[in-house]
Amino acid sequence: MNAISITNLTKTYPNTEALKGISLDIKPGEFFGLLGPNGAGKSTTIGILTGLVNKTKGKVTLFGKDVEMEYRDARALIGLVPQEFNFDIFEKVYKLLYFNAGYFEIPKDERHDRIKELLTALGLWEKRDVRMRTLSGGMKRKVMIARALLHKPKILILDEPTAGVDVETRKVMWKYLKKLNKEGTTILLTTHYLEEAEALCERIAIINHGEIVTLDTKVNLKKKHNDKKLEDIFLELTQ
Repeated sequence: MNAISITNLTKTYPNTEALKGISLDIKPGEFFGLLGPNGAGKSTTIGILTGLVNKTKGKVTLFGKDVEMEYRDARALIGLVPQEFNFDIFEKVYKLLYFNAGYFEIPKDERHDRIKELLTALGLWEKRDVRMRTLSGGMKRKVMIARALLHKPKILILDEPTAGVDVETRKVMWKYLKKLNKEGTTILLTTHYLEEAEALCERIAIINHGEIVTLDTKVNLKKKHNDKKLEDIFLELTQ
């Protein structure tokens, strides 16, 4: 059973066909990259996976659970780190996570240990009583990762997780994400930092104008394109 299975997925808005029948499968435990320019269909795909956008046609399942017909079960399998900051900036880090743990029905007597485990792993335990608005951009991103992982999801979706983050913090986040993946978490990553996809992902799909233009391992992609850098391959396929 695939972790994520997308079959002939289309999404049509008035005067726009955002997705034109895309299909792809992501294996359990895979670190998968979905790349594409702005407006290519990445965010629409993620919106459909997470139940935030209704598909027009096609089928999407998460470990066999249909994202529409079995919404509750499918949604419980996902942890989402969105592009935009979407939290109360005046809330303290610990309280923010404690409150969000309630959404996933994590028992109150288990929340502290889970929050401490995540914040410690991400180097933020000492910031637990600090208000979100005072954190750096990188720290805010880390809190969003912690929030997404509270309920121990089998699938982690990262939509531009290191946007605006300095190089050092980005590498710390990469290390943690690799560790999560090695422990069995399936990860779907969208990013405009192609070196990030090259460092983290096993297979990569490039989407453009709502269509998958290529899908393969990093090694095979380079072989097919005369050992060019991923950045050059990306530009060649999306321009």
